[in-house]
Amino acid sequence: MIATSASDLNMPTPELVTIERIVNHLPVFRDYDQDRIAVVSRMVLDLFSEEDGLDALFGLVREALPERLFETAYALACDVAAADGTLRESELRLLEEIRYELSIDRLHAAAIERSARARHMGLG
Repeated sequence: MIATSASDLNMPTPELVTIERIVNHLPVFRDYDQDRIAVVSRMVLDLFSEEDGLDALFGLVREALPERLFETAYALACDVAAADGTLRESELRLLEEIRYELSIDRLHAAAIERSARARHMGLG
């Protein structure tokens, strides 16, 4: 989630609020120490500044998550990307990379993306 928000080296408030809301409410984060968000954010930004940082980031993600949560991770990344109502090119490229790195089937990815879009639609 943090990588998606930071993909353009800017972490807009709606995306940060979405991350906080997700961490506060989803069962997958029940035992997660919220103080780690700041540490993880710094680590992600540091990795983005390194030449092979994205590869290292995906290595950490695959190491930390069981495969059964890969689609969940992709869904949460999509929610963060959609939170501010604008999908930037850097976010789209990172989501594409996440799909590839986590072996998310294209049909499943499309359903996840569509549901994120539907959840973050405004009235206007």
